[in-house]
Amino acid sequence: MTRYPRDMTGYGATPPAANWPGGARIAVQIVLNYEEGGENCTLHGDAASEAFLSEITGAQPWPGQRHWNMESIYEYGARAGFWRVHRALRDLPVTVYGVATALARAPEQVKAMKAAGWEIASHGLKWIEHKDMTEAEERAQIREAIALHTEVTGTPPRGWYTGRCSMNTVDLAADEGQFTYISDSYADDLPYWHRANGRDQLIVPYTMDCNDMRFAIQAGFTHGDPFEAMLKDSFDILYAEGSEGAPKMMSIGLHCRLVGRPSRMAALKRALAYMQSHEGVWFATRLQIAEHWTKEHPPMTRQRPSEMDRDSFVAEYGGIFEHSPWIAEGAFALELGPTHDTATGVHSALARVFRAADEDKRLGVLTAHPDLAGKLAEAKRLTAESTAEQASVGLDALTDEERATFTELNTAYTDKFGFPFIIAVRDNTKATIMEAFKRRVANDRETEFAEACRQVERIADLRLEEKFAA
Repeated sequence: MTRYPRDMTGYGATPPAANWPGGARIAVQIVLNYEEGGENCTLHGDAASEAFLSEITGAQPWPGQRHWNMESIYEYGARAGFWRVHRALRDLPVTVYGVATALARAPEQVKAMKAAGWEIASHGLKWIEHKDMTEAEERAQIREAIALHTEVTGTPPRGWYTGRCSMNTVDLAADEGQFTYISDSYADDLPYWHRANGRDQLIVPYTMDCNDMRFAIQAGFTHGDPFEAMLKDSFDILYAEGSEGAPKMMSIGLHCRLVGRPSRMAALKRALAYMQSHEGVWFATRLQIAEHWTKEHPPMTRQRPSEMDRDSFVAEYGGIFEHSPWIAEGAFALELGPTHDTATGVHSALARVFRAADEDKRLGVLTAHPDLAGKLAEAKRLTAESTAEQASVGLDALTDEERATFTELNTAYTDKFGFPFIIAVRDNTKATIMEAFKRRVANDRETEFAEACRQVERIADLRLEEKFAA
């Protein structure tokens, strides 16, 4: 048995209704990353200087040395950039991703954040890479970050975003912080629930595209106009989707040392003024969005197919293909994961096993199906699924003439093909079933075998949809 941990399905074609407050068509969420004073620096006990997200594109770490230019660029963010951003955004809800050691070196800035009513979430202990840390080391840093954050701001953080994270970050943060949300994901336009070490953790995803970090990478923005265009284009698409009944969330990522430069601030101001000129826009902190989502869409307590043991999986899905539990047994052995925890996901796994089987095995599935309105139905010996399906179009209440016609067609069909006539009755009426019966009995065996297999898969699909809806 193998399990694939990534969820490649998400909400699919029908995301849940966000129900933003006041019927808003879009939630706009602004993040200000406060990292200055928490970056790599030998003064901070790090092995080398910082090389990430600065005006020096392509910078390299200087092992064992301080980097005067890099340090002064980061200092600009704290000394000047923060205050420019604060003046522009102090009347808007903002979430600060605060690196704990940076916050500890910024008492004036923390006071201003709190005075503006901004949410201060945790951005980890230091603004460094975590990918090569052991679990124990990263866990210790998360604990220290929470403790230091609480000392500096007066309250524990309710949200978490590491950024330069490891594959263990989300699970460790969920374990250690009891956070209302974690944002180490870029996987959706809406919050979603994630299983982290057996518990449900709300993820409020972040963004890399509507992010001023693109001023500091080679394939990014060179001046304010493309940044402004990116923000407006993203807003327009999401606003239109919200107007069509599918409201989403828009994240905007900012950094004091980047957007805080005067050459870039004008573009941000123009984009925000554009958004504010529209009706039905909810500017919110990430915490507000998380609390709203938890109330509107709490985690569903259910047994997930990808987490079942073999016996439970076969017991639950062994009858989806009529009297053929071997299909569920084969599906359980596939590479299942969260993306299979839906009706479509389970159907995909079951159908793969059915399609991969040889003709004799598939024929066995066909012959396991009962005749429509046949002797098993009269004797009430159908499976519960088949009983409900046949009853849904009135095959349990035929006139004598209709029953005689079905018996005649069943006999002719089975004598010719060697398996019963199979059709997804829930897609049909009594009249269309009769018409299909008369038409399909004229097919050659190869054509009809393929059609019967398609109908078996469709019946399984309908059964799973009903099961998951319940």
